[in-house]
Amino acid sequence: MVKRFLKTISRLGLLVLLTASPALADTLSVDPDRTQLYQGEVLTLTVKGSMKIDINLNNLFNFDLSQLPSPDIEKVEPDFEILARNQRYSVQTVNNDMVGEITWTYQLAPTRTGTLTIPALTFKDASSSPVTVEVTDGTPPNQPTAARDSFIELAADKAEVYVQEQLVLTIQLFFSGNLIRGELSEPEHPDAIIEPLGKQREYARYRDGIRYRVVERRYAIFPQQPGELTLPPIRFEGQARDASGQLRFLRDRQELFDVRVKPVPDGYPANQAWLPASQLSLTDEGLPPSGELQAGSNLNRKLTLEAVGLPSEALPALPQTVPDAIRSYPEQPLRNTETTTDGLRSTLQQVSALVPVQSGEAVLPAIRIPWWNTQTDELEYAELPTRRYAIAGGSAVVAAPLSESGPTPDALPEATVTTPSGVDGVSPWFISSLVLAGLWLATAGLWWYSRRKRQAPAPNESHPEDASERQAFARLKAAIDDHSAQTTGLMVTWARLRFPGQTFVTLEDVINFSGDPDLANAVGQLQERLFSNHSPSQGHRVASELTRCLEELRNRQTNPNGTTALPPLYPAGLSH
Repeated sequence: MVKRFLKTISRLGLLVLLTASPALADTLSVDPDRTQLYQGEVLTLTVKGSMKIDINLNNLFNFDLSQLPSPDIEKVEPDFEILARNQRYSVQTVNNDMVGEITWTYQLAPTRTGTLTIPALTFKDASSSPVTVEVTDGTPPNQPTAARDSFIELAADKAEVYVQEQLVLTIQLFFSGNLIRGELSEPEHPDAIIEPLGKQREYARYRDGIRYRVVERRYAIFPQQPGELTLPPIRFEGQARDASGQLRFLRDRQELFDVRVKPVPDGYPANQAWLPASQLSLTDEGLPPSGELQAGSNLNRKLTLEAVGLPSEALPALPQTVPDAIRSYPEQPLRNTETTTDGLRSTLQQVSALVPVQSGEAVLPAIRIPWWNTQTDELEYAELPTRRYAIAGGSAVVAAPLSESGPTPDALPEATVTTPSGVDGVSPWFISSLVLAGLWLATAGLWWYSRRKRQAPAPNESHPEDASERQAFARLKAAIDDHSAQTTGLMVTWARLRFPGQTFVTLEDVINFSGDPDLANAVGQLQERLFSNHSPSQGHRVASELTRCLEELRNRQTNPNGTTALPPLYPAGLSH
C-alpha cells in the first residue's frame, strides 16, 4: 500500500501543484526564436507562465486534466498555423512560497508574407506583450533553394491545352533527413477531371552536392471549361530528424502557373465527339481478305479504337451500319483505360457477329472518325475504307447467335425465307422459330415480372434515415443535374454510406454491385458526355435516367449486415 501511494504521488504530484487552489497568475512572457524569417520557414515560440501554488492533503487528488491552464494561443490564427505544441513544468521555492512555472513551446508556420503580429496572450490574470514578425518572400540570401530541408517542384508538359485535352502535372517533393511524418496535398479543381498516373515513385537525387530523397507523383488533368486553369497550391507539411537526431519541421508550398485552356476549334466538325489526343487509330479484324462471302457463314468483326491522351469514356460509340444482305449481332463494347507515366492510353473494342443472308453484292460502308491531333494542332480522321463483297450460295435462314451473357434485345431470333414451302409459301421452320421465340419471350417476361415484384420496396418503405446518407444523395443528385465532373466520385461516396457492408473503391464496384445494366449504360453515357459536345436536351435525358437508376438502387432492401437482399445480375468481376 505504501509503495502504491508513493508511486501515485510521483506520477501525479506535479499536476496537482499546478491545479491546486488557490492559484494566482503572476507573469507571462512570449519569446520567439527570431523575428525575421522567410516564407516556408517555421517559427519556434516559447511562452512561460508562473503561478503561486498551495498544496495540502485535502487537495492532493482533487484535479482534472482538462482544467490544466494554458494560454490562448489560438489568437495567432489565421496569420500563423500551429504545427505542434509542447509543455513542461517545474516547481521551485521563492521567499518561502511554492511557485510553479509552465513552459509551452509552439511551432508556428506563417500563412502569408509581410508584417505579422503575435497578439497579446493571456494566462489566468497575466498578459504578454504583442510581438511583430517580418515574413519575407523567397529564401535566405546565402541559402539556395536546393539547400532547404524540403521543397516542392511542379512541372507541366504543356503551357496551354484545349478543353478536355490531357495535361500531365508532375509533383516532386525533395526532403532531407529521416521523414517521420509528412502530408503532401493533391491537385484539385471543380472544373477539371484529375486522374493519378499510377503509384508514386521514390528515389534519391543530388542538388548542389546535397543528397535528397524525392517523392514523385504524376496526374492527368482534363480541364472541362475554356479560359484560365488555376490550380490551388500544392502543400507539404512534415517532420524529420537530422543526423544529430534533432526534430525538424518541414513545410513548403508551390503553385503551378496558370494554364490557358482553349475552346474547341471552329473548324472541328459539328455534332461530332470532340477528341483531342496525341494519337488515335482505328483498326478492324476478322473479315476475309478476299471479296467473296458464303451465305449462312459466320464472321466475327472486331473494331478497335485506340487513343493516347484520353480516357476510354471519351471515345465515341463505333458505327454498326451494315447492308441488308448481312445480319449484324453486336456484343457489348469493351472499354479499357491504362495509366502510364506519360498519361492515359485507352481502347474501345466492338465485336460483332456478321452473317451473310442473301446472295448478291454487299457493301460495308467506310468508317470515318474525326479527331484533333494535339501534337500537330490539326484536324485528322481515323478511317477504315469501304469493303465490297460478293455473297454466293443463295439465301439462308439464320438464327441470331447467343452471347455468353445470354440473349440481348439486339440478338432476338431472326429468319429469312430460303425456298417457298409450307402454307402460303412460308417455311414451317420459320413458323416454328416464331412460336419458340414467342414462348421464350413470354417466359422471360413472367420471370422479369416476378423478380421485379420481389425487388419492389414496400409501399410504406422510406429512404434511409441516416442524415449523412441523405445529404450525400442530395449532393449526388445536384452534381448529376449540373453535369459535374465530380459526379462519379460522389456516387462512390454515397454508395459507401447507403451500403456500409460493402467495400466500394471504384465506380465499377458500385455498378457490379447493383447488377443493373441500365445503371451501367447511364453512367457510361454520363462519362461520355463529359468529353463530348452533346446538346443540353440530351444531357437532361441522361441525367434523368441516371437519377432514376440510382433511386431504384437506393430503395433496395438490405440485410442487417448492410448487403443487398438481391443477388447481383452480373457475377463479380464480369466485365459488362
